[in-house]
Amino acid sequence: MNTALTIDVVSDVVCPWCYVGKRRLEEALAQRPELQSAVIWHPFFLDGRIPRGGILRTEYISKKFGIEGRLTPMHERLVGVGAPLGINFAFHRIERQPNTLDAHRVIGWAQEAGNAAPVTDRLFKMFFSEGRDLSDPETLVEAGAAGGLDVDQLRKDLASDRDADLIGRQAAAASSAGVSGVPFFVFGKKVSVAGAHEIDVLLKAIDHAAASEADLPRAT
Repeated sequence: MNTALTIDVVSDVVCPWCYVGKRRLEEALAQRPELQSAVIWHPFFLDGRIPRGGILRTEYISKKFGIEGRLTPMHERLVGVGAPLGINFAFHRIERQPNTLDAHRVIGWAQEAGNAAPVTDRLFKMFFSEGRDLSDPETLVEAGAAGGLDVDQLRKDLASDRDADLIGRQAAAASSAGVSGVPFFVFGKKVSVAGAHEIDVLLKAIDHAAASEADLPRAT
């Protein structure tokens, strides 16, 4: 019988290139409608030192990059890159930089329910287009609801430590495996692509991995 091509994606929802990479992956897969695929999201912390309640974006930028103006050319480039993909980057709206542990917990729960894609997309849009605070539990509840998660249960789970250690271990495992930057894609457990490359690069990786899968004997 046929099996779906597994696509592992290591990313963080405050990484703009991860947002670009997600959309480019979706467009690449849309060009292979005959391919069955299963996307699995893995957590990564761009900066795990940020307090759970987040910090002011201006404080984060100044500590990490120095003068904020240094980021202007990169932001302008991202606005241009994102527009054809339907991404409206609005960096000026971002007031707080969150710790993303809780956002990754919500993605993990949505993934258990088989519906992580809309939750991940909602989190990206909330942060980069709407300037929402991903440290706010109610914001995360709204994102989880996009994937059909029960909002009352979400509130209870977010108020607890459920899976906090698990997410931390998963993020550490990605770093230990050599992932130093995101997005990072692994197609069919064989072909890896580091970075938000153009769609044709992702298509080549998809085709290579799919061909390798086709060469394997299938169980009946």
